[in-house]
Amino acid sequence: MSDAASRPDQVDGFPHPREQDRLIGHADAEDALLSAYASGRLHHGWLITGPHGIGKATLAYRFARFLLAQGAGGGGLFGPPDSLAVDPADPTFGQIAAEGHGNLFVLTRRMNEKARPASFYTVIRVDEVRALAPFLAQTAHQPGWRAVIVDATDDMNANAQNALLKMLEEPPAETVFLLVSHAPGRLLPTIRSRCRRLSLSPLTDDQVMQVAAPLCPDMAEDELRALASLGEASPGRALALAAQGGLEVYREMIDLLAGMPKLDAAKLHGLGDRLARKANEARYRALTDLLNWWLMRLIRGRAAGAVPAEIVAGEGAVIARLAEAGSLDQWIEVWEKVGRLVERADAVNLDRKTVTLNLFTTLEQAARG
Repeated sequence: MSDAASRPDQVDGFPHPREQDRLIGHADAEDALLSAYASGRLHHGWLITGPHGIGKATLAYRFARFLLAQGAGGGGLFGPPDSLAVDPADPTFGQIAAEGHGNLFVLTRRMNEKARPASFYTVIRVDEVRALAPFLAQTAHQPGWRAVIVDATDDMNANAQNALLKMLEEPPAETVFLLVSHAPGRLLPTIRSRCRRLSLSPLTDDQVMQVAAPLCPDMAEDELRALASLGEASPGRALALAAQGGLEVYREMIDLLAGMPKLDAAKLHGLGDRLARKANEARYRALTDLLNWWLMRLIRGRAAGAVPAEIVAGEGAVIARLAEAGSLDQWIEVWEKVGRLVERADAVNLDRKTVTLNLFTTLEQAARG
């Protein structure tokens, strides 16, 4: 994954980086793509699925780089290639890193320049998919394969998916579609049926730590392990939390929850004041994301009759105590209420301190039964 290009539209800072339902590792996925290429019957559509941040886009870029580097002849002087690796000195490597290769088309959410401040559209729009048509209709810029990367296909609205489907149904020769998907169930069944699927398995905590450690050289091993657990098998999520100060936010959140059913008002207002500052928006996002995720941990533990493994000291006792304060249905209702509150706050740009106070007040009421 280390040779993948960085994508400017990702907030997590993680480098970009046969139909089957079973989960496979990254090495097996590479082998499947390499075997399909070597067979001479490479399928035109590949759906690469799995959780956020585990390297799906990395694999898509890696395979696109491999294909485009093969040129018109395919293979090399010494027989078929035995790896997807491309020498960084190869011109194709740099061209794809800059998304400047004439045989590569990347379809992703675009910047809305009219917004103030400028921000990315929330979906891939049909107009952006239609822009792919001239690329497919024209003669290849260079001899050999062409590649289309869609990152992520789930971001397409219904019209965009239908437009893509038409292109998948009649693809030009020597053109491969690499569709990245975090939630393939959101896609049209007809899109799924026209692609061979690679379902990447989640990484272990140790593997996440191996990815994160070089990028967080000053972080202690126990902190890296805690981040890996918070990242839930996703190096991208773990690194995003590291950049947001997520581990510190999580500890502060657990400390507040430990006082339930009575909140420490001074601590809560102090947290709200800090998160309200303009410079701390990333920490506010980390808090709302982690609180939602922590409630799901509590709910899963309550349903299974078991306390999840601790990520920070004392967390297990907090989950055990609060889980018993309400029924499973009540905690699910709290989780839904918290999610709606965060969504409404974003929609109308509510003051972040007010949102923070309301979130913990909601939990306090639930903890009182």
